[in-house]
Amino acid sequence: MQLDFFPSRTLTLYLARQFIILIAATLGVLVLVLMMLDLLSESGTILAVPGNGQAQILYYVSLRVPQLIARFLPYSVLLATIISLATMNQNSEVVAMKAAGMSAHQVLAPLLLTAALVSVVSFGFNERVVTRANAAFNAWQSNAYSPVPIASNTRNNVYVSDGPNILAADQVTGSGAKTKMTGVTWYQRDNQGLLTEQIRGRSATYAAPGWRLSEVSSFDVQSAETTAAASLIIAPDLTPDQVDLGKVDPDSQNFIQLFYTIRDLEAAGRRTSELWTKWWHRLSGPLSAFLMPLLGAIAAFGLARSGQLFVRAVIGMGLGFAYFVVDNAALAMGNFGGYPPFLAAWGPFLLFLLIGETVLIRTEE
Repeated sequence: MQLDFFPSRTLTLYLARQFIILIAATLGVLVLVLMMLDLLSESGTILAVPGNGQAQILYYVSLRVPQLIARFLPYSVLLATIISLATMNQNSEVVAMKAAGMSAHQVLAPLLLTAALVSVVSFGFNERVVTRANAAFNAWQSNAYSPVPIASNTRNNVYVSDGPNILAADQVTGSGAKTKMTGVTWYQRDNQGLLTEQIRGRSATYAAPGWRLSEVSSFDVQSAETTAAASLIIAPDLTPDQVDLGKVDPDSQNFIQLFYTIRDLEAAGRRTSELWTKWWHRLSGPLSAFLMPLLGAIAAFGLARSGQLFVRAVIGMGLGFAYFVVDNAALAMGNFGGYPPFLAAWGPFLLFLLIGETVLIRTEE
């Protein structure tokens, strides 16, 4: 028995089935409660837009639910681990398993296998569903929940520098020569970085070269005068490719797209440490579900009648939540360059993997 990593087939299926049911139930409750709270705060804003109604509320729910599932799935695995192992301990199931010659790792093996499968499903769900929901939700929210133009490659709040000058756009749609910008502001500055002229326009299209701005309002800083024009050509040296790289939303691109986007930014001499951190975390993030049974394993062992079952459950939950705190802190450090991207994404996972194994071996093995 000690040489087999998994217990018997019957016991493995029993534990895995019980665990997956608890994960689904816990995740369902969390998503339902959080979605209701989210609707209470956002439904008024959505319905305030003329023409919005129940269909838009349901559309909002369809975009937010995948985001909530992706964010709280690891928490659901942690809570399901604590509930499952504490119940097994209280019912003396763990005592029976250990009396049969099973080690602590063998008791946890079905849960770890189930959590690994959840991690794989989570990665696929994030890449195929969540990234698309993020792109649609960000575009709709940036447009104040008004109808978003049907166009490919929609980006919001884009800033592009052209020497000392800066081009800002509320929304950019399309790509290449078909790129269109709305809510455009052109900040023209001198070599010392001082603002000399601010030009605003309703929209801009590529004029090859430059960008044709419509419904123009120009403010001259030196004379403090404002002039208006029907159209104006700005940013003659700015190309559509530069605008495409003006803003990258890593949460709206899948794993492969983000990799090539980062390569393009590096070729353009742009800083990419934040994006590399996000890219590596696409792998380590879903694997956090695999880590939860190990961190919550302390709730499975020890005699229930000793009165310390609740304390063990709290310790397991504390270890799990400590991981999420450290993980978010490491991501923040990686985003502004404090940590290398690989370390920021994988450091917390490897650290708590060692902590979980150490606790399990020292206390039960």
